[in-house]
Amino acid sequence: MIRMGKKYSHLIHGLGCGCLSPEVQQASRRLDDLTRRGLLAGMGAAVFAAGSPRLGLAQSSSPTPKILFRQARLFDGTSSTLRPNVQLLVEGNRIVSIDTTNNPPPADATVIDCADRVLIPGLIDVHWHTLFAAVPALVASTGEPGLIFTASTAEAERTLLRGFTTVRDLGGPVFTFKQAVDNGTIPGPRIYPSGAFITTSGGHGDLRMLSEIPRSPGELSSVEEFGGAMIADSIGEVQLRVREQLLQGASQVKIVGGGGVSSPRSPLDMTTFSLEDLTAAVAVAKDWNTYATVHAYTPRTIQRALAAGAACIEHAHLMDEETAKLIADKGVWLSIQPFLSVEDSVPLTGPSAERLHQVFAGTLVAYELARKYNIKTAWGSDMLFSPEMTARQGTMLTHLSRWYTNAEVLRAATSTNAELLALSGPRNPYPGKLGVLEAGAFADMLVVDGNPLDDINLLNDPDKSLAVIMKDGRIYKNTLGT
Repeated sequence: MIRMGKKYSHLIHGLGCGCLSPEVQQASRRLDDLTRRGLLAGMGAAVFAAGSPRLGLAQSSSPTPKILFRQARLFDGTSSTLRPNVQLLVEGNRIVSIDTTNNPPPADATVIDCADRVLIPGLIDVHWHTLFAAVPALVASTGEPGLIFTASTAEAERTLLRGFTTVRDLGGPVFTFKQAVDNGTIPGPRIYPSGAFITTSGGHGDLRMLSEIPRSPGELSSVEEFGGAMIADSIGEVQLRVREQLLQGASQVKIVGGGGVSSPRSPLDMTTFSLEDLTAAVAVAKDWNTYATVHAYTPRTIQRALAAGAACIEHAHLMDEETAKLIADKGVWLSIQPFLSVEDSVPLTGPSAERLHQVFAGTLVAYELARKYNIKTAWGSDMLFSPEMTARQGTMLTHLSRWYTNAEVLRAATSTNAELLALSGPRNPYPGKLGVLEAGAFADMLVVDGNPLDDINLLNDPDKSLAVIMKDGRIYKNTLGT
């Protein structure tokens, strides 16, 4: 974990969902300027070409026509048990068949013998920040876009090699980066982008410099210029900013309904948007046939988001029993992160540290309430600003074993998270089945050396436990040979 002095403590978000310091905003703005000029993909190609080779990284621009996984034990993403002696055939980027007949492989297929290892769907993280997950604040504060891009590119590959083949990005100018991943320039997970999250003056994510206050009509602050957050203080502004993210390709939009852990002037207990504002934001998302997710910790903020028609609540660590029951009754999704101790966050000081400990205490209660009321619960890690922290992405998933069985943990990070992603409807950038292993689904899968249904902690050490990583029909790691 990176330890930073007091001088830089204000740069850290911790659990702050993409809230950046002025220095980081400046760096991000310069990075985004480059992406807007179409240089992102070219830089990515240079970084990728110059990087040291990794075992099993795809070298071809096209997926292998046919790949057969043989002698596998299959976890399909929905069940609680393994199917033994399975063979699974991939053609292009889709699964075409699964059977237990042990038929001879097609003559033109590459065969991977799993030797009784466990085959599972690729993992999904529904609360991620692609551009800032592993960029240390000291690097970001230099304002050097090349360094920021290089760190984010390297982290995208590491994310994939941890077994996470899909992420939902909840804050950052990631649209062009996503294109570079999709066209194969950058190895990384599929990205469901939100773009800039929408907040209010004084809300979580409003990290303007004092010289930028008050707002000037028609002028954007530095945080808005780089595309990490947009400030909206009227219904008209809310509608405009939401539409702008959707116009750029957002698969869903993120609205900040309350305060955050490390925003210096946004107390955790505050509520930002009025009911009318939130309702307007949700309505725009619905008009685009997708959904709005609302950042909210406290009962008051959560209940306002529910009244506005939000389809998903992010965090909710401080919810009470009445609020949990209301979430369940309305059938709204809860996207929550199992923060348990200081090991799960970058270092924070002062009021931010106090808020962080509130979240730790609330985590235990929130998950118990989610189980009690059978809330539709998704999992995300929300790791930020430290490659040491992002390395704990799998550990954050295994924290769920405190409340769930190993099979339930695996379902949470596969088929359950995929259900939440599917709420994007026509705005889904990857129309097709994710999070499951079945005929017709995307060929995103992992071969695990060991049985995660017996030992979920295998996912804490992906370098050792993941023998094969496939995304979209391409093999990015293979220690088994053919």
